[in-house]
Amino acid sequence: MLISPVTYDVIVIGGGHAGCEAALAAARSGCHTILLTHNLDTIGFMSCNPAIGGLAKGQLVKEIDALGGEMGRNTDATAIQFRVLNTKKGSAVRSSRAQVDRQAYRLRMKSVLERQRKLELKQAPVNRIFLENGRVRGVETSWGEQFLSHTVIVTTGTFLRGLIHIGLSQFPAGRMGDPPSVELSQCLKDLGFEMGRLKTGTTPRLDGKTIDFSQLDCQNGNNPPLPFSFSTREITQPQVPCYITYTNQTTHEIIRSGLDRSPLFTGIIKGTGARYCPSIEDKVVRFSDKDRHQIFLEPEGYNTSEYYPNGLATSLPLDIQIRMLRTIKGLEQVEIMRPGYAIEYDYINPTQLLPTLETKSIQNLFCAGQINGTSGYEEAAAQGIMAGINAALKVQGKPPFTLDRSEAYIGVLVDDLITRGTKEPYRMFTSRAEYRLVLREDNADLRLRDKGYQLGLVSEDDYARYQEKKKTIEQERERLKMVKINPHKMVNDTLCSLGSNPIKNATTLEELLRRPELSYEDISVFDPNHPEVLPTVAQEIEIQVKYQGYIERQEEQIARFKKMERMKIPPTLDFSSIPNLSTEVREKLSKIQPVSLGQASRISGITPAALSILMIYLKKLGHLEMRGT
Repeated sequence: MLISPVTYDVIVIGGGHAGCEAALAAARSGCHTILLTHNLDTIGFMSCNPAIGGLAKGQLVKEIDALGGEMGRNTDATAIQFRVLNTKKGSAVRSSRAQVDRQAYRLRMKSVLERQRKLELKQAPVNRIFLENGRVRGVETSWGEQFLSHTVIVTTGTFLRGLIHIGLSQFPAGRMGDPPSVELSQCLKDLGFEMGRLKTGTTPRLDGKTIDFSQLDCQNGNNPPLPFSFSTREITQPQVPCYITYTNQTTHEIIRSGLDRSPLFTGIIKGTGARYCPSIEDKVVRFSDKDRHQIFLEPEGYNTSEYYPNGLATSLPLDIQIRMLRTIKGLEQVEIMRPGYAIEYDYINPTQLLPTLETKSIQNLFCAGQINGTSGYEEAAAQGIMAGINAALKVQGKPPFTLDRSEAYIGVLVDDLITRGTKEPYRMFTSRAEYRLVLREDNADLRLRDKGYQLGLVSEDDYARYQEKKKTIEQERERLKMVKINPHKMVNDTLCSLGSNPIKNATTLEELLRRPELSYEDISVFDPNHPEVLPTVAQEIEIQVKYQGYIERQEEQIARFKKMERMKIPPTLDFSSIPNLSTEVREKLSKIQPVSLGQASRISGITPAALSILMIYLKKLGHLEMRGT
């Protein structure tokens, strides 16, 4: 047995998106960290679509960036197309998305990790986690090497007993081309964790040289492209288009002809897949009334001819994949470079985790990413940075760091997982965030940059820029309240030309900006002395002014939410001893072990009556603590 002479502060198992953010957060916090992975060449690899962000996912990336994470910066440096989604809807549901050069993203992320002080990388598959006195002591690799550590973060993605399906063929793999992690999955079961089985899938990759783009609708990105990271000043690399095509009835007939060899429909796949992202065969069966389904052809990078047909995830046999593709407009002669497939994998029930993502049963053991039942690079990275931060804080003997549902989408994500659990791959949606009007992606830095700086993850330069932005917004908002314009003919003629009603009395610029048809740029024509501000600053000012009433109303709701969150439940409370609660409620409370009355109220099946009983019991015993103001 080879035992490492170094006792690390943090060990990170896995080099995916959760592992990268966890390792960087821990190392940037000053902890001696080591990342162990099956293959150093696949650090930061994008196993599915070559894109970052999307609806609600864009908010997660912005929040990761505001805290000092890397995903946003890495995207800005390697993306080949940027788009803001939902621009015709309110600012609360707008989200950024970027097509990324898959190989450039991976290589840059690996370089960032390699250059990070206090962080080591090693190619070493982990088979076992071992304990000492009920807490983590270290890990053991498949070739018998032991690494000792104060904390361990497990970020194994789809590798735990991963099994790939293509038609009726199946073989063990963590993803195509990589071996699964079988021993580690068994180790987690032996440690007493409740495990489940999930399924996800990906599309075939197409040879762009065999696609007839002249038949397809071209989809360009935003010009100029808007960065993800609050640290990025501008995007300088060239942008490329995506293309749109559609399936048709012939496509659907071929898909139906292969269902007898589909692992999904023959019952071979046992894991639960995601309802919101079904395979093409599932869509054809479930939505049999639809004549076609939209397909986005997304380039995988500057220096490759591979295209990702977003919307065509499948585990059908290869011959069916080829036949169905060649019925689609523009793909009549297409060649498949890599087949589509489904993959099943193990995960742990996330209700076994604390809000810090530390496991309840084993001290100093953290889990982040798809092992917790989530789906998506962004959800994984968000958990990774939180686990990395809290592992470092645990080592340093400092209080834990958590975000609640009113502070960030990250808070919604973690709370949903640990309070409600999941039986299917969890994906973030804007509809999951009840306070989404104040959790916009444009203000993620205003919400979280101070916290990232206090944690030591945000550089002095970035923090200084943030403070200047915040100061400018505050000063300009005050100025707009003071500057008035009078109802002169020229003023009213200009208002009419802008599609707005004339004014009858002296009106402040703030009052004008509240009008839905006027932008910050529009009102500047009445304000020759206005300061020059960045577009992002102008956008923030405009949103704050236009939505002020709604924001204030939501802040009142948040105040009520915070009151419940401050009612802390002691961790030693025996829920089974509380009289007048039903057996079902006692069992649910004992399983979840909520840390506050607020969290208890969100557990499925906990009624208002049960919550009142719990509150009265805690007050009677003097256990109900009110923390914070």
